[in-house]
Amino acid sequence: MARVAAEVAPIPRGDDGEPVFREPWEAQAFAMTLALYERGLFTWTEWAAALSGAIKQAQTAGDCDDGSTYYQHWLSAIEQLVSDKGIASEQALAARRDAWDRAAHATPHGQPILLDNDPLR
Repeated sequence: MARVAAEVAPIPRGDDGEPVFREPWEAQAFAMTLALYERGLFTWTEWAAALSGAIKQAQTAGDCDDGSTYYQHWLSAIEQLVSDKGIASEQALAARRDAWDRAAHATPHGQPILLDNDPLR
């Protein structure tokens, strides 16, 4: 699995070889993708194509391509893949993004952002 991912878009790694995450959501997106893969919801080839497509689309749109947006592409790819597979609709994904945004704005600085903080929950 790691070999295939490395061919498409290498995961940023630290000196110890472990994945590097700048923010907790990056690690969560990574873990969610692996969990969905392990449940057989998509093949690694499908995942690699989705991630590659998300990166290429972002580059075409002028992405800075310096590695700082890697997990944004990762998240875009998993959202597109679960939508394409019928796992979650575009509307459900948009509703969840909106809920996270509301929760983030309602969360005091320095506190964990939880969906429970969404004022419309």
